Amino acid sequence: MPRGTQMINGVEYVFETKAKWNPDKKYGTHSRRYIGKMVDGVFVPNKRYELEEELKEAKKPGHVPVTISERLFCGATMLLDSIGEKLGIREDLEKCFPQDYKKILSLAYFLLLEDHSPLSRFPRWAMLHRHPYGKIISSPRSSELFASLDEDSQQRFFHLQMQRRMEHEYLAYDITSISSYSELIRFVKYGKNKEHDALPQINLALLYGESSRLPMYYHSLPGNISDVTTVKRLIDELGYLSIEKVKLILDRGFYSEENVNGLLSHHYKFLISVKTSLRLVQTMLDEVRESLPTRQYYNSNFRLYCTSRTIAWPYEERKARLGEVESGTRRMYLHLYYDDERAMEERTAFNILLDSLEAELKEGIRNPEHETLYQKYYEVTQTAVRGVTLNPKQEAIDKVERNYGYFGLLSNDSKDPLEALRIYRTKDLVEKAIANLKERLSARREGVSSESHLSGKLFVQFIALIYLSYIDKLMHDQDLYKSYTLTQLLDELDVIECYTYPGHTEKIGEMTKKQKQLYEVFGVPLPA
Repeated sequence: MPRGTQMINGVEYVFETKAKWNPDKKYGTHSRRYIGKMVDGVFVPNKRYELEEELKEAKKPGHVPVTISERLFCGATMLLDSIGEKLGIREDLEKCFPQDYKKILSLAYFLLLEDHSPLSRFPRWAMLHRHPYGKIISSPRSSELFASLDEDSQQRFFHLQMQRRMEHEYLAYDITSISSYSELIRFVKYGKNKEHDALPQINLALLYGESSRLPMYYHSLPGNISDVTTVKRLIDELGYLSIEKVKLILDRGFYSEENVNGLLSHHYKFLISVKTSLRLVQTMLDEVRESLPTRQYYNSNFRLYCTSRTIAWPYEERKARLGEVESGTRRMYLHLYYDDERAMEERTAFNILLDSLEAELKEGIRNPEHETLYQKYYEVTQTAVRGVTLNPKQEAIDKVERNYGYFGLLSNDSKDPLEALRIYRTKDLVEKAIANLKERLSARREGVSSESHLSGKLFVQFIALIYLSYIDKLMHDQDLYKSYTLTQLLDELDVIECYTYPGHTEKIGEMTKKQKQLYEVFGVPLPA
């Protein structure tokens, strides 16, 4: 049908006209209906028109021949198609979201390929690229999609993905804060922001595979909840997902006796960092403090000293139904390490802190947040003649300094201290994944206004993160970072074009030697 546009209150609306013949009155008439609007030169259909077009597509039987000529960029999206097949992402999404999986994939592709671009730019990108959905998704439609991605289906997707990959690997667990402009969302609260952002926030907990180096699972938490209290919910949710043989990596912010007992009661394996101030660590540390920094305990590969002890953990579990308390002991491995460089860094940082405390006290500009530290490390006297006099509490200072360079890991699984340390250090991958989620995938500040929109958008961003993490892993494994940044690699492939002509099959444009090599590295079948 013929189309036209009309400006109404500064908005360019698109309409279709339909000619009708009136046989009684012997003249023709025209009817007009509005089907969308133009945004930045791109046609954005309204919901009714979009649904009509989807129904038309659904009714077409079998293979639909090409009726129009098209020229689209497809190189980067072909890579993502291949990754989605390898990891089962497309298959699992189709099982969980049969009506919307193509939209989810297309939006995830856009977030990954168009670094830092807002979703309002998706229509323009979609017109130039081949992607799973094959059509544009306007901002209102993307919001509706986010709201429709229900929690049960998301959880099913996590279960399917975790079943594919996690049986033989540890899962690193960490939490980050994501700021939000909306205070209407229940979980958005003012809390201890890890990036000192003044906005209210939600906390996002993420599980990341130690060997696959892929994100496995996430959930959102109220912004004012502390890290240590989240472990119980994690344990519960892994139970809901029917995930067995769980192995977790946790930093010391998650340590508590209750959390350790909770992990033991579910028969989960774990590796957790522990503070040297803990009684059980201090007891062992006092035994080995003099001997540990000696040649026999040194490892040249890790450039530190290490030793281990088998300990009997005092286990306690309260039976929910009967209220009875089961107690006993469980075998655990406590690994202790001493790092010369770490000791020097910690001592330097501590002296810088003491310098700043002394300056504040002498100048009379006391920081209320430092009052506890003033009292802990100094005796302060003041007279009219001498002014402020500081006497360091050397015993308190020595007590802190004596543990510099030492750190500990606790596990019910890993017996070897070096293997335990190797596994624990993969936790850095979670921090990198969180950085990618926030920066490249635009999750640092979420501008949605409702919980359902936030949940759905985070899920799509998580899907994009799986693809990004896989590409990053392969680039590291194949030493591609010597030649490309991640953006450069995607840009190198993105310029490959595909052509469609009426009555002909799709053709892929010419590829350079570099592009073919990249496809071979990623296992993407080269087009004929």
